Amino acid sequence: MLEPSPQIIARTQQLRKQLQEAGYAYYVLDAPIMEDAIYDQLYRELQDIETQYPALRVADSPTQRVGDKPASQFTSVKHNIPLYSLENAFNIEELKKWQERWQRQIEKLDPFAYVCELKIDGSALALTYEDGILVRGTTRGDGITGEEITQNVKTIRSIPLRLNLENPPPRVEVRGEAFLGLEVFERINREREKAGEALFANPRNAAAGTLRQLDSRIVAQRHLDFFAYTLHIPSLAEQRASEESVETGLMASIQSQDSGNTHSQWDALESLQKMGFKVNPNRKLCPSLQEVAEYYDYWDTKRRQLPYLTDGVVVKLNAFGLQKQLGFTQKFPRWAIALKYPAEEAPTLVESITVQVGRTGALTPVAELKPVQLAGTTVSRATLHNRDRISELNLHIGDTVIVRKAGEIIPEVVRVLPNLRPPDAQPFQMPTHCPVCGSEVVREPGEAVTRCINASCDAIVRGSLIHWASRDALDINGLGEKLVSQMVDKGLVHSVADLYDLTLEQLLSLERMGQKLAEKLISAIAQSKTQPWHRVLYGLGIRHIGSVNAQTLAQQFPNVEQLSAASAAKIEGIYGIGPEIAQAVAQWFQVPANQTLIERLKAVGLQLAATASTSSPTTGQLTGKTFVITGTLPTLKRDEAKALIQNAGGKVTSSISAKTDYLVVGAEAGSKLEKAEKFGITQLNESQLLELLQIS
Repeated sequence: MLEPSPQIIARTQQLRKQLQEAGYAYYVLDAPIMEDAIYDQLYRELQDIETQYPALRVADSPTQRVGDKPASQFTSVKHNIPLYSLENAFNIEELKKWQERWQRQIEKLDPFAYVCELKIDGSALALTYEDGILVRGTTRGDGITGEEITQNVKTIRSIPLRLNLENPPPRVEVRGEAFLGLEVFERINREREKAGEALFANPRNAAAGTLRQLDSRIVAQRHLDFFAYTLHIPSLAEQRASEESVETGLMASIQSQDSGNTHSQWDALESLQKMGFKVNPNRKLCPSLQEVAEYYDYWDTKRRQLPYLTDGVVVKLNAFGLQKQLGFTQKFPRWAIALKYPAEEAPTLVESITVQVGRTGALTPVAELKPVQLAGTTVSRATLHNRDRISELNLHIGDTVIVRKAGEIIPEVVRVLPNLRPPDAQPFQMPTHCPVCGSEVVREPGEAVTRCINASCDAIVRGSLIHWASRDALDINGLGEKLVSQMVDKGLVHSVADLYDLTLEQLLSLERMGQKLAEKLISAIAQSKTQPWHRVLYGLGIRHIGSVNAQTLAQQFPNVEQLSAASAAKIEGIYGIGPEIAQAVAQWFQVPANQTLIERLKAVGLQLAATASTSSPTTGQLTGKTFVITGTLPTLKRDEAKALIQNAGGKVTSSISAKTDYLVVGAEAGSKLEKAEKFGITQLNESQLLELLQIS
């Protein structure tokens, strides 16, 4: 039997005391002192210790209280009607702004209503019925093309194989969500645990994995469920249109549902139910945004009592006539939105703090966490940004922290719970030397970032190569992070210029590198020599130079000789280039090693000068207009919006001035918005920008 260390014994006693105090405050005093999630986390930790060290299990412990693949084998098919994703809102204020946006696009606004449906956390399916018979079931895929999984879909008992209609239309398209109920999910994981198989992380992943099983018998055993939420009944003419143009077919199909006597989303849900589909019973018809808000608030707490997971509310304009008038952006319907609940937070322990080194030499501390379930995934690491952020949090190794996903994507430490700090917790100190190459690190005055300044540091070389090969830079297909690491570790490359000296024999010495793959990589590296000057400039990885600034500089300095000879003052004189950027560029070209790099790149044939074919358009509907973009746009990435503007002859800069014509404003706009208001600059949302570009 394992003997517990003094530290384990002390931790056990501390956990018991904390749990007992929390239980007394909750059950006796009715004055909770601890969040439920934290209590559960501490309880599980105590359980784990007592399981590992049975001698520590005592009668008065809180734990003793009674009662207490291969997808390639699926066929890819194009959807008859695309499965558009939904724009997200994260609070009622954002929902109000969405309402203001769509109302501005309607000339005459008649009385309207919304349909609210719970957003089920599962996998979207597209079902096709011909003459009332289920003929095809597909996954969502990218919304245009999915995988045909009809045999698996037929195992879901809440999906009818035949529509409950005496005279069914020639074709019916149904959309909905396949999901696993929580009890079923837990049963499956219990069975997998007994069989020694890896557990599913969450019901959504389990549902998606189940749907893509090659053996439909396994799918049948897992008892997937299904809620239908969209109905399309296209006419024969519209069917032909959808085959010719997927998007045209979708636009037409909204009104085509009249053939099934449905004029609204509410009617469609009722019709789906009559056809034999399971429709979520918790839907609600709301005549105002206030009632939508009430519905959202009600389910924020009640959803935890549901037998399945939901992470928000889908809000749709009820009338199909309004839906048709509003139409779609490039990615989303304008008449629907997903109102998400706040990002999930969870407590966990900081087991250690490691330090990563990026391509600019920046040292980034990373919290190594005790794995925790968060917003549908297992999280075991979270960035701590820099030394100042650690000081602000007062973070110690061994602390219990609250973690959440920023924008539901990047895990971050929100706060520390100092009252749960163990006595032996140690504060973290940033290293004085680079953890990769051992060189002394520096922190420039006024900067929060600590850096390694050794240009030969393997971490900096790796980062530089990955950046050079990235899509917006030289776009070298096949040159990924693992391959770069192998090249650096074997000493094959020490700078981006070395890529162009690689031989077939050298590549074949790398792990998992065959003849064909090596030949393709040699070809991709050679092809990168044709990339234009502004991409090469961006690929050099000069600090503060993003793809937009690189294009601006390349337009003003049409070759590397002119740019390298320019003073910081001359560079700063370019509209949109500030002093920090100008100084970084001028300093970079003064470094002898960088001058050598440029000469080597020139010698192997990289494009270090602009050509007529790579210059920006001189005419277009936005010629002579200057734009700045701020915040997160609903559907367009910033680079996509920038490209649209530039292709129309406009200019995109990074800073506001009196010469700026338009500010394109997205969610969480920063100080640029205030500055634009002072200058009286015209503001555009994404829809207005697309209208200006004549894109519907």
